[in-house]
Amino acid sequence: MQHKRLVACASVVILAVAAACSDGPESPVSPSGSEPGSNAAAADGSTLKATAPTPQSPINNQQPDSMVFVAGKSTATFASPSMTFSYEFEIRNSGNTATVCPAAIVAGGSGSTVSYTPTTCTLEFDQPYSWRVRAVQNTARGPWSASSTFRAPAGGYIRGNEVYDPLTNGKTVGEIVGPVTFIPGVGVRLETYGSYIQYRLPETLAQGEFSLIINNVATNTEGGKTKVFAMSEGLSDIVTNDRRMTVEKRGDPEGIVAWRFISHEDQVDTEGAEREFVPFDPSLPYLWTATWNGVFNLRIQQAGATVYSKGKAYQGAYDPNPHYAFIGSPEGRSGPDAATVPGMVVRQVWISPRPRPAGMQ
Repeated sequence: MQHKRLVACASVVILAVAAACSDGPESPVSPSGSEPGSNAAAADGSTLKATAPTPQSPINNQQPDSMVFVAGKSTATFASPSMTFSYEFEIRNSGNTATVCPAAIVAGGSGSTVSYTPTTCTLEFDQPYSWRVRAVQNTARGPWSASSTFRAPAGGYIRGNEVYDPLTNGKTVGEIVGPVTFIPGVGVRLETYGSYIQYRLPETLAQGEFSLIINNVATNTEGGKTKVFAMSEGLSDIVTNDRRMTVEKRGDPEGIVAWRFISHEDQVDTEGAEREFVPFDPSLPYLWTATWNGVFNLRIQQAGATVYSKGKAYQGAYDPNPHYAFIGSPEGRSGPDAATVPGMVVRQVWISPRPRPAGMQ
C-alpha cells in the first residue's frame, strides 16, 4: 500500500512539472507598422516614430533675401516610408534658448522637402537666429531636427503696417516716381522736386514712427515749402489731403523746419515763430524721426545730438485708409517747388508701430 502511495505522489510531481513547463513565455510579436505614434516618449521626448527632418536652407549663418525655411522630410520608422506628416517649425534666438516666433505647423505636401514662411512674427533685421523643425501627426511629435543658424534679411520689406527700406542695396521696396540715383552703400538721391518714393501700407499705422537718415541737405536749398517726407490718405493732393502729414525743410526762408499733422478730429502744425531755423551741413547725416501716439513730435538728430525737437498733442485717431507714405512728396497745388527737397540722399527708412531698431545706420 505504501509503494502505491509513492508512485501516485511521483506521478503528481511529474504532472506538476510538465504543467509548469507548458506555462513558458509566448513567442514575441513583431511591432505593428500601422501606428507610427506611441504613448511612450523616447529619450528625446518624441512620441512619433519618425526620423528627424534635415534643415536645408537657411543654414550655417546664411542671410537669405527672404525668410523661407526649407527642410528635407521625415520618414516613418515602422510604418510605410510613404506615410505623410505635417511639420512644426520653431524659430529661436541666437543662443538657442528662447522661442522668438510662435510655433507653426504646416502641411507636408508632396515632394521630398517642406517649406515654411513666417507671417505671424517680425525678426530684427540683420540679426542672428536659429531654427528647427519636427514631424507631427495628430498629437504625436517626432524628434527635432538639429538647430540651424541664420541671419535675418538685411533687405527691405513692406509687411502689414511696417516698412523697412535700407536703400543702400540699389533697390527699394517702394515705388519710384521721377528721377533718382542709387549710390551703393550710401542711399538714394532724389534728383528733382518731382522725385519721390511712395509706399502703400497694407494696414493703417494709427500710432507709430516714421524715421529716415538724410545726407546732402544744406541750410539753403532750392525751392520754397519743400518736403523731406510725408504721409496721406490715398493719393489725392497732398496739400489738401484729409490725413496729411508733411515734414518740410524749406528753402525760402532757408533752413526753416515746419510740419503739419491732420488726424480724424484735429490738425496740429507749426505756425509763425514755431517754424525754427536749423543750420544743416550737407556733408553730415541727420536722423529725422516723426512719432504720433496722441502727440505728434518731430525730432532731428546729428551724431546722437538733438538739433530739433517739437511736438503737439492732437485729438482723434490717425486713420488714413489707404495709408501712403512718401520719401520726399508728390507735387500738390502749391506747385513743384513745394514738393521734394531736390538732391537729398536718403537711407534706412523705418515706418512701424515699433521703435527704430538699434544699429540701423
